[in-house]
Amino acid sequence: MSKTTVSAILVCLFLFISMGTFAQEVAIELGPDEIALNETFSIKVTIANDKIKSYDEFPEIAGFQKQGLSQSSSMNVINGQVSSTSSIIQYYKPTKKGVVNIGKFSIKINGTDYASPGKSVTVVDARAAQRQPNQSDPFSDIFGGTREEPEFIEIEDDAFFASSVDKEEIYVGEGFNVSLAFYMSETNQAPFQFYEPGKQLDAILKKMKPANAWEENFNITNIQPERVTFNGKNWIKYKVYEATFFPFSEGEITIPPISWEMIKYKVAKNPTFFGSNRLEDFKTFTSSSKTIKVKPLPPHPLRNEVSVGIFQLRENITEFEAQTGEGITYNFGITGQGNINSISPPQTKQIHLLNTFDPNVRQQVNRGNGKITGIKEFSYYLTINEPGTINLGDYFEWIYFNPALEKYDTLRPKAILNVTGESKVNQAISNQRLGGIYDLIDVENNELSNQRYKYYFSVFINLLLVGSVILLAVLITRRGNG
Repeated sequence: MSKTTVSAILVCLFLFISMGTFAQEVAIELGPDEIALNETFSIKVTIANDKIKSYDEFPEIAGFQKQGLSQSSSMNVINGQVSSTSSIIQYYKPTKKGVVNIGKFSIKINGTDYASPGKSVTVVDARAAQRQPNQSDPFSDIFGGTREEPEFIEIEDDAFFASSVDKEEIYVGEGFNVSLAFYMSETNQAPFQFYEPGKQLDAILKKMKPANAWEENFNITNIQPERVTFNGKNWIKYKVYEATFFPFSEGEITIPPISWEMIKYKVAKNPTFFGSNRLEDFKTFTSSSKTIKVKPLPPHPLRNEVSVGIFQLRENITEFEAQTGEGITYNFGITGQGNINSISPPQTKQIHLLNTFDPNVRQQVNRGNGKITGIKEFSYYLTINEPGTINLGDYFEWIYFNPALEKYDTLRPKAILNVTGESKVNQAISNQRLGGIYDLIDVENNELSNQRYKYYFSVFINLLLVGSVILLAVLITRRGNG
């Protein structure tokens, strides 16, 4: 092996060792052992020779309240070698005097857990503020100067959080749309960021959802900006929740005031190239309440059973020519806007002329543009027992309430079948199960037979009573003679 090769290997080994020396190092630094009520405690995480790409939530500490986060980075040049550090600091405000024990905890930084043993902190009475020692600035270290701690200021925002409903008065069973959104004007300069939207929504919906209504959730998974204009001003809308509710009963539904928390950053009054130029803080926005009046449906024998919405009939049949006794498929589809899940099958007239079986059901629900639309389709298998012209509108009907017209309406088929062949009525009657006999009530007159049976039954009872009396008298007479 030549001297040149050996030298190259040694150089590579030296570089490898040097790289290991400046490998990622993470340190967790806790604040002082004693602080005053008007001072802040901090947990600082510093990483050497790398950036903080990801980190977990800092621990909650009993007796302290989180105040915000700040991040900083620095670069050092020592003997021609460059090293860097990045830090993130969580600030805490004490809420009471006494000794606070901070137990063991760990924080995940860049995918790796780092532990801290914790410590005890004594909180004393408020005291006069003391000037913090100046921190070093990388440029100051190089050029021999110092800098003061940056001052952060809050920028006035032009934003609000609101709940919206598309209707203030509806009928029972009619849907109303609810949305929750955060709005910022296009001229807003204050920096915002969403803070745990999923966790906030879980708590909000437990209080907001009406108990006596069916919910169709639009399932917003990504909060996307949307440009809207109202009151002559342009806004950016961030919708966080949307659903349509269908109430089951009359009365009032109230959407309460809703609080929504956002991260609002304070910005450095004198920004610098190094260090943090903004400080994380929080602001809570509260929406106004909304009330929806739910009216009862107009009188109708089926008003507690009908669906409410704007619907049309979409029937599907491929064969209009049939033989008696043979089966055909007929699809009765209900499409439109409303609570698709609550749509019940159409009413059918079961007589010996036409037999129907329990339908197969298929439905599709669409959520978009603040509306619930879709289709529910009932697929019937029909057999016709008598030749002739069969108007399916005489055998199927579906009644609903149209809130736009404020009246009940009925959907009936328009399909007409031409049936040929021999009559199968007698065969159909003989093959019917017990339930089919009761279906014949519609075509049988039971008034006279009912009166006739009632008369015979009364005569029989009277004769039975007379016979009992005569028998009792005979028995008494014989006993007296004996």
